[in-house]
Amino acid sequence: MNAEEIRDYALAKPDVEECFPFGEGALVFKIRGRMFLLISLDSKPLWFNVKCDPELALELREKYEDIRPGYHMNKKHWNSVYLNGGISRIQILEMIDHSYDLVRSKR
Repeated sequence: MNAEEIRDYALAKPDVEECFPFGEGALVFKIRGRMFLLISLDSKPLWFNVKCDPELALELREKYEDIRPGYHMNKKHWNSVYLNGGISRIQILEMIDHSYDLVRSKR
């Protein structure tokens, strides 16, 4: 997947807004004013941060080399996902869905 595909997928969800609060290189997606996805637009390979249940976050990091503790985020609750080809499109979309659902359920 590329940044545009991820952007389109995120924006198709209800009540999602996009912004650049950290500068032009970091595209942020929010639900009800709370971030659930950040895409690093300037990096190669492309990577993004998603919120994750802490236990699942650890499982995913152990299982996939391209999933690491969230860069510049709370490492307990966020994962950075590097798009090097080791993670399927379905898995990427599931992680975005999980993050969206976690953040949406907090209000």
